[in-house]
Amino acid sequence: MNLLLIIIGLVLLVVGGEFLVRASVGLSFKLKLSKLVIGMTVVSFATSAPELLVSLQAALDGVSDIALGNVIGSNIANIGLVLGITAIIAPLSIDREFYKLNWPMLMFMSFALYFFLKNDNLLSASEGAILFIVLVLFLVLLIRDSRKRTKAIMLEGIDEALAVISNFKIIVWLIIGASGLYFGSEWLVEGAKGLAKTVGISDYAISVTVIAIGTSVPELAASVIAALRREKAISLGNLIGSNIFNIASVLGLTAIIKPIAVESSKILSTNIFWMIGFAGVLIPLVFFGKRFEIGRYKGLLLFAVYVIFVVLAFS
Repeated sequence: MNLLLIIIGLVLLVVGGEFLVRASVGLSFKLKLSKLVIGMTVVSFATSAPELLVSLQAALDGVSDIALGNVIGSNIANIGLVLGITAIIAPLSIDREFYKLNWPMLMFMSFALYFFLKNDNLLSASEGAILFIVLVLFLVLLIRDSRKRTKAIMLEGIDEALAVISNFKIIVWLIIGASGLYFGSEWLVEGAKGLAKTVGISDYAISVTVIAIGTSVPELAASVIAALRREKAISLGNLIGSNIFNIASVLGLTAIIKPIAVESSKILSTNIFWMIGFAGVLIPLVFFGKRFEIGRYKGLLLFAVYVIFVVLAFS
């Protein structure tokens, strides 16, 4: 029954997230927002909605391990699993802008999260607010920087047909999306808690693997499809942006509503260093071997290390 709840919860999160993204983009066009702003803010927030709802639901249920494990595990999965598999299918070219702004911000957010948690074993409301404010300032800087360049940002994911959809459709999509995310997050957290008790492992081990992979399914599916089609709709910048949003918006907003306590010793002793390590290794990978490209061998290395991480999480 617990496994069924997890599967249904993940399906609802994927469906709810997709409808929320489409409704959000359609509404943004109605509000006359530019494609640049839509791509860098509206879509990014909407695609982080599954992680946000899961972490918030877990925090409100008093299961902080799931709230933290979801984000830490999802960030690791985005690089080790999603980027690794995508690169194995088709090599990824790296934009030189990646290491000038996006990667430093990811490292800053990762270390900030570590120090906030290490300080008093708690991500407080004020610390969550700091993370979220820094994210807003970063987005403003990113949008201004992108407007100065002709090749501003990868915006292939925005369907221009959504500019002409009716208000009725937007409302229906919003209702479907919100309902899917609400019930999906509730059932996923409930199923994960039950599964952890049944098989005798920690909530954190479940959250950092099963739930994290589940909430990364949309990114994985989009990346694999794009790679198979030899499209450039997926980039390292997109995955880095997702990881930044996971820390700053998902944990930031969750902590503002309900402070997140560190319960599992593995969070600060082991897994947060895995998250920082996966982020940090991107720079050597970009410059090692064929420069400004993450090819099949590098992707295979990332995926192999991710498998080791999953095995160790259950040990």
